[in-house]
Amino acid sequence: MSESRYDAIIIGAGVIGAAIGYELAKTGRRTVNIDKNPAAGYGSTSNSCAIIRFSYSTYDGVAMAWEGQHYWADWRNYLGGDVDERGLIEFVQCGTALLKKPGDGSHHEKVVPLLTELHIPFEDWSVDELVQRFPAFDAAVFGPPKRPDDPDFWNDPAERLLGAVWTPDAGYVSDPQLSTHNLQRAAEKVGGEFRFNTVVTAIERTEDRVRGVTVSTGEQLTAPVVVNVAGPHSFVVNRMAGVEGTMNITTRALRHEVHHVASPPGVNYGSRGCHVQDGDTGIYFRPEAGDNILIGSEDPACDPRQWVENPDEFDRRITDEQWEAQVLRLARRMPDLGVPNAKRGVVDLYDVADDWIPIYDKTDLEGFYVAIGTSGNQYKNAGVAGHCMARLIEEVEGGRDHDGDPLTVTGRYTGLDINLGAFSRNREINPNSSFSVNG
Repeated sequence: MSESRYDAIIIGAGVIGAAIGYELAKTGRRTVNIDKNPAAGYGSTSNSCAIIRFSYSTYDGVAMAWEGQHYWADWRNYLGGDVDERGLIEFVQCGTALLKKPGDGSHHEKVVPLLTELHIPFEDWSVDELVQRFPAFDAAVFGPPKRPDDPDFWNDPAERLLGAVWTPDAGYVSDPQLSTHNLQRAAEKVGGEFRFNTVVTAIERTEDRVRGVTVSTGEQLTAPVVVNVAGPHSFVVNRMAGVEGTMNITTRALRHEVHHVASPPGVNYGSRGCHVQDGDTGIYFRPEAGDNILIGSEDPACDPRQWVENPDEFDRRITDEQWEAQVLRLARRMPDLGVPNAKRGVVDLYDVADDWIPIYDKTDLEGFYVAIGTSGNQYKNAGVAGHCMARLIEEVEGGRDHDGDPLTVTGRYTGLDINLGAFSRNREINPNSSFSVNG
């Protein structure tokens, strides 16, 4: 049986796995990213909405997202130049409008104090300002979120929204799969290696320390550090490593649908629209290429959650029920939206942590690290997550007791302190979370 030696093995070549590979390779380590797919970013990353926003529910979540935005805004310099023969992605800074609904529990009530504390630029719009900026919107209150088979779904609204919180620096990335290929090329430029169409079949360990992995070719790859960045397969990899039952926070795979519709006639939302978080109807939406609109669910209580036991086997077909729920909710917000008969969109899996906050941490198995539980909302944090994981690995391998003395990482761009203890595998469930894709 052949054997290859590395300083670090990263299981997964999605956007966060590729970023970790890049950051570790930059420190001089010999790294390899292993992925079962044929190319970087071909798993759940390729179907990410790639939204860059800062409207999280916790201080550390907002701080990390604000730091993460700066990586995308400085993408070429971060990668070390024009490293990719396919070209670099575009960060479209169209802004985010977080709609303010009346009553207790509106997401903006958590977000605004955090934006203020962290000095993140925002504007507090009245409802009239919202309609002036986006006249295609109906500013009525339609919530709480319902499904179309609810007899109250089409009720006439009795009140209006309060307005919106506008963050102009937000937006989306034009091509999430290409962004991962960009990271792959940057990692390769500094010595990183990638292996595709390769399945990890076993995590090799001594009694208390990881030794490496065995892959589907039968080859053994040895390294003192192995990082689980396997996305929806993260719980499977943890099980192989024997750490699944040692963590207070667990992860599961959740099936999720995102739909595409054409912009209403004359609105040109694909080029003039923005990303909207509409907790009143229970959806988010953003512009998409070709004058289209991309729509996802904010996971309101009325939408059933489909947990997947085997992430290699799930239904990738768009369902009539969820299509109607998401598209008709958007039609309430944008009355001139046409509802096509042909259903377009993608179905993929979220890697969901118990409180929808990621786990960036070591484990009880020495040398085995996790960057998991990304819950459909951590694409934006790829760069900063890579930096934080590289710093964490350096400190822990150098003898730091991260459980007893959690590492704080200072952001490269913003100078903000990010307490990695907030993303611990053994944290208590965070009551400030939205318990949804909002984080």
